[in-house]
Amino acid sequence: MTKGTYSMGKRHTKTHTSCVRCGRVTFHIQDSLCSSCGYPHKKMRRFNWSAKAKRRRTQGTGRMSYLKSIPRRFKNGFQEGKQAKSKKAQA
Repeated sequence: MTKGTYSMGKRHTKTHTSCVRCGRVTFHIQDSLCSSCGYPHKKMRRFNWSAKAKRRRTQGTGRMSYLKSIPRRFKNGFQEGKQAKSKKAQA
């Protein structure tokens, strides 16, 4: 058996498919484990030896639908359920 061109033609099965959590094609079908994010484990796969990989999916890279309004709300002391004062009444 050769290990060159002849063997390359026999490769027609997929080892990895797309991951449900991170969306990358890194989910190993036989192992049922994502090599990128570590799915189905609850904790995200993350290592200090790859600072660039941490940067790609850290806080602030997504929509931040809750977190982006925090600085503005903090500035006003987290007020809730109040009616804004009319600017016409002051003038």
